[in-house]
Amino acid sequence: MRKIASTLLVAFCIAGLAGRASPLTLSTLQDSTGQCYDRTVHPQTSIVDSHVHFRPFGGPAIPFSEVISYLERTGVLFANIYGIGQMLPVTSSCTYYLDCPGTLVKPTLKNDFVNAASLIVEAPKHVHLTLAMTFPDLSQPDSILQGIQLLETEYPGLFTWMGEVNLVKQALFGNGHRAVPLTAIDGWSAFMQVLRERHIPLAIHSDLGSDDEPTKYLAWMQKVLDLYPDNAIVWMHLGLSRELLKMDTAQHIQIMKSLLDRYPKLMLDISWRIIEDYYFSDPEKRVLYASFLNEYSERVLPGTDFVASGNKDFEVYQEELHVTSRINRYLNDTAFRNIALGQNYFRLLNLDYTAPPVCRRE
Repeated sequence: MRKIASTLLVAFCIAGLAGRASPLTLSTLQDSTGQCYDRTVHPQTSIVDSHVHFRPFGGPAIPFSEVISYLERTGVLFANIYGIGQMLPVTSSCTYYLDCPGTLVKPTLKNDFVNAASLIVEAPKHVHLTLAMTFPDLSQPDSILQGIQLLETEYPGLFTWMGEVNLVKQALFGNGHRAVPLTAIDGWSAFMQVLRERHIPLAIHSDLGSDDEPTKYLAWMQKVLDLYPDNAIVWMHLGLSRELLKMDTAQHIQIMKSLLDRYPKLMLDISWRIIEDYYFSDPEKRVLYASFLNEYSERVLPGTDFVASGNKDFEVYQEELHVTSRINRYLNDTAFRNIALGQNYFRLLNLDYTAPPVCRRE
């Protein structure tokens, strides 16, 4: 699944997402030479969902094949298969951890095994999927190397991404999670070396802080980047969270710029509707964020952060794709190609695909 002997064929048609055909398809062509993507006609939603959870925190999941159909119906051609690294116990009746405060949520390999088995049996023809390891407990680094070896033994070569893994996730504090001890990060060397050797990106959820203390946990990501600058690391949600809805935009962007300038292997994930609802949707903030994304367009990945719990359906996924793609309309053509049309994603994973150029506007 790491590479498929095909590239992106631009098969343009007048299209939208309300039941109409998508403008792009996978094909056997090597590139999209001679064809371009017309943003004035075709959808401005991302064709990459680098952050979609095929498994829920608890309870039944949407069937694997149904999630694939959501991607196909909305024109998403590339997606990461995330599980949920920290699950509710099987005895719990809850679907979402916030519905069960006090219930312990622990890291587990369960979802990774289920996702791998599903991919083997139900691999789609029209969507390229990247399988992610989501089991790691970053506070127990010795167990991570063992988990990698187990998955590699059972499913050799199938897992080419690691994450989403939690370094600091305040939303889980009520379920027993705590910020990974800073001293534990020193012990990551062995598994981080394996990731480097296999060119596997590590996607980390690490909250910047809260409204009361916006940069309280910045030191956590800073230490990871200081110790492992040669690893490809993706910082989820720009470091934002439900606990941090009012951060000063200029301060936030300056932190992101500083880290991107200092660590060439760092990338940012702009998934999750919280970012749109509380930051990008504000016109004054949006101008600043769009300028930032344009300037650092080679360092950004799109995604929905959709969780495929059984109580959701296609309309929920479609809405989350629409919401998380709204910022695309404010990107310049270079940034749109890099982010929404997937060039960054292809480059990061060394995939044999090329995003089409954007048509020049008269």
